[in-house]
Amino acid sequence: MTIRNKIMGLFTGLTVSIILMMVAFAYFLINRQSFDDFYKRLEIRAYIAARARLTQDEGNSAAYAEIRNEHLERLPHEREYFIRLDTTGKPPRYPELEPLRKTFYDKVKSTGKATYRFRDTFFQGVLFENESGRYIVIVSASNVFGQEFMNELRRTLLICLIIAAIVIVTTGLFFSRYILQPVRLITSRVKDIRAHNLHLRLDTPDSDDEMSELAMTFNNMLDRLETAFETQNNFVSNASHELGTPLTAIIGEAELALNKQRSELQYQQSISVILKEAERLEHITKSLLSLAQTGFTDKKQRLEHIRTDELIFTVKETIDRINPDNQVEIDYSMLPEEEDKLVILGDPQLLQLALSNIVQNACKYSDNRPASIALAATDHDNIIIIKDNGIGIPAQDLPFIYDPFFRASNTSGYKGYGIGLPLARNIVRLHGGNIIVNSHQNQGTEIRITLPTYIPSR
Repeated sequence: MTIRNKIMGLFTGLTVSIILMMVAFAYFLINRQSFDDFYKRLEIRAYIAARARLTQDEGNSAAYAEIRNEHLERLPHEREYFIRLDTTGKPPRYPELEPLRKTFYDKVKSTGKATYRFRDTFFQGVLFENESGRYIVIVSASNVFGQEFMNELRRTLLICLIIAAIVIVTTGLFFSRYILQPVRLITSRVKDIRAHNLHLRLDTPDSDDEMSELAMTFNNMLDRLETAFETQNNFVSNASHELGTPLTAIIGEAELALNKQRSELQYQQSISVILKEAERLEHITKSLLSLAQTGFTDKKQRLEHIRTDELIFTVKETIDRINPDNQVEIDYSMLPEEEDKLVILGDPQLLQLALSNIVQNACKYSDNRPASIALAATDHDNIIIIKDNGIGIPAQDLPFIYDPFFRASNTSGYKGYGIGLPLARNIVRLHGGNIIVNSHQNQGTEIRITLPTYIPSR
């Protein structure tokens, strides 16, 4: 059963049950009111009959008889019984009154009146006293009109209930379709996403509800899937391509050395070439593994609370050890006054690796000219800005800077493998952040890294 049908069934069942209970309660009250009204009519007839029959004053008796005959419509199966109480206090028995119990008579004598129902016959008894004695006056009749009214009421309520059920089912179908419309849109959109178009994303509504949260969760999952697929594909293609070059050089140099007898110096030169290419091969292998581990892992990262200013200080110390001639300066002008805004949740080793790669590139491609690291923070994001005055990136190369092993067309004079920026982007995206590169050839590069600010749960 689909969720839509479950919602419709639950909505219909609950609503119909509530209406049914209200209808049953209303029917019970109306039925009870009908009985009470009929007993009241019998009581009036009993008093009028007693005064018309038992009053000693013939004028009054005739007047009550006239009122009864002219103004009171005779009820179906109406009967009147006049029972004189003897000295023992026991009323005489009539065959028509056999259904009545002793408690009925006792109640009449103690309270002055009593009611009783036997099947479709209603009995009303009253106590009447005058100078001639004490009487129990009983009037019985069938509530035919009331029964017809209740039957008609039952039919009307049943028809209304059926109509209400149809309206509720129709309304339930409409509302279940309306409520689940965003889910159908998400389902339709997700079905269109395949391995070749993982860049597509779901539209996230502005409303802060469960559907918006579901869409954002899907988008986050698609981000991870896209990174995983890209890394897997890049690893296979780049490994076959990048590993082939040093392996070819190693094999060729070894075959050349073994081709004929050579001098010690020539062997040393061949071994040096092999060692250089092996080191290059080791560096490429480690870079590929690092790239794969950051972009294609299903293990949950062990995240810690990190101060971004302390992270930047650590990166600066690392760069100073690797490149003592660097001119990297930390810009403190945009630091927030509230230190709590400088806390993020992340893996310190991975973030240090990402920032170190970017700062090393800033130093390398600017020939150690001045570069800066600035830090700003808002209630929602920490922003790290790394600027240099280096060679920049040509505009035609910018779309490819995140491809592993891609190097800009103006970097041939610099040693590198094209791993640093793709690796940094994967690490930043693992932390829910974003990286933006603005660069102009021969003017320098600005890299802006955004990481979510840690907000303690309350």
